[in-house]
Amino acid sequence: MIRVLIADDQDLVRLGLRALVESEDDLALAGEASDGLRAVELARRERPDVVLMDIRMPGIDGIEATRRIVADPELTGTRVVVLTTFELDEYVFDALRHGASGFLTKDTRPTELLRAIRLVAEGEALLSPSVTRRVVREFATRPSRVLRPHPRLEALTDRERQVVGLVGEGLNNEEIAARLVVSPATARTHVSRAMGKLGARDRAQLVVFAYQSGLVSG
Repeated sequence: MIRVLIADDQDLVRLGLRALVESEDDLALAGEASDGLRAVELARRERPDVVLMDIRMPGIDGIEATRRIVADPELTGTRVVVLTTFELDEYVFDALRHGASGFLTKDTRPTELLRAIRLVAEGEALLSPSVTRRVVREFATRPSRVLRPHPRLEALTDRERQVVGLVGEGLNNEEIAARLVVSPATARTHVSRAMGKLGARDRAQLVVFAYQSGLVSG
């Protein structure tokens, strides 16, 4: 059973998400929050598998709530999916930087949302290649961009560093394999090893590391 916490300050949005979650046999509602502080409180108490987190909420916003949840050592099994109105919301990258496993737009179809919940609960990142490319391009070209190379970057082999850069561009394992002329299994191995060396929770964090370390030019 996948336990889902819903955090959104709009009653109708919470109602719709709750109905969707409760309609599935393998999903269960872990609670609802209308503000960021309550979301963190419920996450610590209920320890859900997935949190559907709105960005703009009273109290503390969804980004700060995400940061607190991800930073809690007792919530290592909890994954946060950010809900946003626009794919290129200016806060999306900050959410990823603070540990969100991905994001969805609020007009996502119900079947896609359910698939996303299950995918993230399994430890996968929720980042479509096309959206990832646009997000990275948006933020990589900002004048205020400051590089912060990951402290463990030197532990990567040249090939692993190359693979992290390709993940940052939004390529999936099959696309990475084609680019490097290797098998998808080999590409997957490189990604897994890079994640382990960098301490990345999931693929979403690899995108952030690639951006911050200058492995993606935008």
